[in-house]
Amino acid sequence: MPAVTLSCGAVHYVERGQGAPLVLLHANPGDAADFEAVMPALASQYRVLAVDWPGYGRSALPAKEAVASPGFFLNALREFMQALCLPPALFIGNSLGGNVAARLAVASPEAVRGLVLVAPGGFTPHNAMTRAFCRFQGSRLALPPRVFARLYLKHRTPAVKAMLERAATTQADARRIAINRAVWRSFIEPANDLRQSARAIQAPALLLFGKHDPVIPARKDGAVAARSMPAAKLVVMPSGHAPFAEIPEAFLAEVLPFLAGCMGAQSAAPPT
Repeated sequence: MPAVTLSCGAVHYVERGQGAPLVLLHANPGDAADFEAVMPALASQYRVLAVDWPGYGRSALPAKEAVASPGFFLNALREFMQALCLPPALFIGNSLGGNVAARLAVASPEAVRGLVLVAPGGFTPHNAMTRAFCRFQGSRLALPPRVFARLYLKHRTPAVKAMLERAATTQADARRIAINRAVWRSFIEPANDLRQSARAIQAPALLLFGKHDPVIPARKDGAVAARSMPAAKLVVMPSGHAPFAEIPEAFLAEVLPFLAGCMGAQSAAPPT
């Protein structure tokens, strides 16, 4: 598994295929292997780069205080792209990964060719209950990854079973859990809110939400995201939080044509 050294430490990633770069960004918790069920199909058409966020998977552990900043992962992504000299790329981001991909599209539109945002964070209209839950998950009383993952992953496919196994082992390390909790605490910070800033996104975007996702519900957060990104296509999938692992064939049926359309739109654009 190759790695690049960024200001936050060594960041590992999986690379497969050739062609236009397609960057896969996982959730909190999670790692690059979460996308294993769809990676072969994606890599048959694109240069797939699935990143382990700093503090996740095989990547180095930063100070847990650092990841409490919503801009921490955005900076890491920018550095990752610079380190590999990537041209404008396509992105698939899940939850935290979707938030960061959308944030990049706002801050650096020239770096983004297209976005697939899978249950992206940042579109939750917080209230007392959601804030209390984020604080709970950011505390020592939080549900451990293996318990929480069982709640939001609804289909027990081989990929999901592998995710649950990692949640019970590598993600259960005390240092990794500290990162997980710090990220949860950051979710209620005003800087994490994308509802207004996402209106500036110019790249083609596909919004995928799971009908049975209890964490980022389609009927609430999905509707808010669709209003914030009126040019994006919203699809509600019969899954939980991770349709790429739970229902990979249905996920690919939505995503592959969309990505092809992004490439076609790029080639059809008149020269400037």
